[in-house]
Amino acid sequence: MRVLVLGGGGREHALCWSISRSPLLKKLWCAPGNAGISQIAECLALNPSTAGDVVDFCTRESVDLLVIGPEAPLAAGVSDAARDAGIAVFGPSRAAAMLEVSKAFTKEICTASGAPTAAYATFDTPEGAKAYLTECGAPMVVKADGLAAGKGVVVAETMAEGMDAIDRIFDGPGGGTVVLEEKLIGEEASFFVLTDGKTILPLAGAQDHKRVGEGDTGPNTGGMGAYSPAPAFTPPIERRAMDEIVLPVLAEMTARGTPYSGVLYVGLILTENGPKLIEFNARFGDPECQCILPRLETDFLALVHACATGDLGTQTLAWKSAACLTVVMAAQGYPGDYGKGDEIAGLDAASADPNTLVFHAGTAAREGMIVSDGGRVLGITALGADVAEARARAYDAAAKIRWDTGFFRSDIGWRAL
Repeated sequence: MRVLVLGGGGREHALCWSISRSPLLKKLWCAPGNAGISQIAECLALNPSTAGDVVDFCTRESVDLLVIGPEAPLAAGVSDAARDAGIAVFGPSRAAAMLEVSKAFTKEICTASGAPTAAYATFDTPEGAKAYLTECGAPMVVKADGLAAGKGVVVAETMAEGMDAIDRIFDGPGGGTVVLEEKLIGEEASFFVLTDGKTILPLAGAQDHKRVGEGDTGPNTGGMGAYSPAPAFTPPIERRAMDEIVLPVLAEMTARGTPYSGVLYVGLILTENGPKLIEFNARFGDPECQCILPRLETDFLALVHACATGDLGTQTLAWKSAACLTVVMAAQGYPGDYGKGDEIAGLDAASADPNTLVFHAGTAAREGMIVSDGGRVLGITALGADVAEARARAYDAAAKIRWDTGFFRSDIGWRAL
């Protein structure tokens, strides 16, 4: 099978790594990829969000499967253009991806399907949002309606934080519309399901660490670490999440003429009254993907191809009994301004243990060196008998990496422990 993966982050490295292990694979490309991905796939100077270029490449190279990693190509309609050209695509249509692209749309779908979520209101002016915040008070969750690279959500504990968040989100990526919602109390969890538009297959649960600082402090990031399975995400909670959220929401999408196909990320908060929806993403989470796929024993390429071609009902999942944990190494200054081009050494030593993997997120190869080329740069990942063992191995590996301007949180996995 000839496969093209779109994207260039840690999630896409994990996707390429999993696909590369399949005996079904004949050729693997990634656009644009990164220094780590280039070791297992041919990286392309191709804009993954330019539908015409992607389709032309797939047609010219007889690509059997297009795997879309990040949200931007979905929002740009790349999946629709590829399907129109007869290419099998792992990823939802642009209309179905609205579950991630617009938080206001997601709230509308939840209301229509009866899926439990936080009370909310939507505003297209800062004045309206601020008046609502003044009336309701803090704490309040302030969300950009559109895509904001994982940083469009602020949990405002005070009125001042809320007012500032409204101004910043209206002025930033994903602004123009803001969703304000009540702050729910409970542990957060990430739940992933696969669907081909007919069959719905629960994949796995995980927990990530959104805040940049120790003890979950500081601003939100794209994610500073994750682990799977999550002890808090029990089988009864998974069943409720399926019955009360996933099944009714996907049924509503189908009823509207926009059936969902691909992986659906279900961001949950586990309240005392059961799981409630925080958000949907129309793709694998990053870094959750990096700690879920190493646990999967099923041939991943066969699985996603079946998902893309409507044959998911023929698939079953097999998992390792191990837990897996990922520690993200980021550039100093992230999620704010950060530098690039600093040498990173010790990567071979960090991945020498067969139970450890180093997924590249923001790296580049220059003059025989691996250098930093992004905010989140590496995902140090390890398997273990339980979260504690996986955590110990991941931090042992992280200690072997020499990168003067990198940092990581030292408390990934604290909820499970």
